[in-house]
Amino acid sequence: MSRVLQTFEKPRRKTRWSYEEYYQMAEAGVFDNQRVELINGEILEMPPQGESHDVAILLATRELSTIFGKGYVIRTQMPLRTGVNEEPEPDLAVVIGDPRDTLTTGRPRSALLVVEAAVITLEYDLKEKAEIYAGAGIEDYWVIDIEARHLHVHRRTIPDATVARGRRYSQIEVLEESGLISPLSMPNHPIRIMDLLP
Repeated sequence: MSRVLQTFEKPRRKTRWSYEEYYQMAEAGVFDNQRVELINGEILEMPPQGESHDVAILLATRELSTIFGKGYVIRTQMPLRTGVNEEPEPDLAVVIGDPRDTLTTGRPRSALLVVEAAVITLEYDLKEKAEIYAGAGIEDYWVIDIEARHLHVHRRTIPDATVARGRRYSQIEVLEESGLISPLSMPNHPIRIMDLLP
């Protein structure tokens, strides 16, 4: 079988895949345990993750778990169905509900908060992923910039006919590691940004 993945660094594939085809390929073992995402009908192979990336995810999970208790689920590297043929797998997504909900309702289509940890994927997370999450109406999107030790915060989507998915973030700021951040949905629960960083 010919290679169906496009590389992360140099996208080459023009064919669009449906959600159903994507999962048929996954079930058939086409991806050979590679980390992939379905983005706008294209299958992207994501780069390997380093230890600092993994530690950032663990730290963010720990901090968010102290804020979001029962009635919320912190999904770690699990799919969100943000479009008809699109299913990114954010490092963290906070959704309302119970872990069993997806067994009957399917995968979440949005989240209260999405967090990506970035080393080599920073540009992708700040551009393409921000466009995806804004288009899906996710009002609170954070990117942990591990090397620069910053937190990029994207908030408050607004309509914009000039972008492909019809919405963009109206508030974008970069916070230093000495700062504090609270989830939009939990404004009285500040987190020290240094506690999110490896």
